[in-house]
Amino acid sequence: MTTQEEFKAVLALCRDLFLKKMHDYGTAWRIMRPESITDQLYIKANRIRTLQMTGVTMVGEGIIPEFIGLVNYAIMGLIQLERGVVDGTNETDLFDATIVENYDEQAAAALALMLRKNHDYDEAWRAMRVSSYADLILMKVFRTKQIEDLEGATLVSEGIAANYMDMLNYAVFALIKLVIEQDNHVEE
Repeated sequence: MTTQEEFKAVLALCRDLFLKKMHDYGTAWRIMRPESITDQLYIKANRIRTLQMTGVTMVGEGIIPEFIGLVNYAIMGLIQLERGVVDGTNETDLFDATIVENYDEQAAAALALMLRKNHDYDEAWRAMRVSSYADLILMKVFRTKQIEDLEGATLVSEGIAANYMDMLNYAVFALIKLVIEQDNHVEE
């Protein structure tokens, strides 16, 4: 598979879970402010790092579901930045079918960004360890929290959306290594 095909396969896996959760919960997450989504990203990334460092899970879930969660929360964050937060008083806001279109648009934007960066960086991500992705995502979370604390008044840095997009792409890279490459080794 090409990198683009691998990326799309991982995004399809994440989208599938997103749709299943949307069936069960609707889009209740639309009430979350970007700061709350950033905190969710922190929780997921921190849990991955803890599991990597200790090798112990007390709830029986590994790091793959957490990386999937990172992808989906990053996309939710991008949607919230673009569409704005709903107040929850109008139930139709919480069951908006156009959210799937928004999800697909953000996934396509992530793919396009990855293809541009991957060209310039010559697939350097393939030589990285999965633990590095967790560290990079945590760093991006802390950068995002700082930007949020500054209320977006930065001097030279990219904004929150760019950080969400980077977290999304790092999580996809990790999933390619954990899911796609693992499956390829099993087949050999």
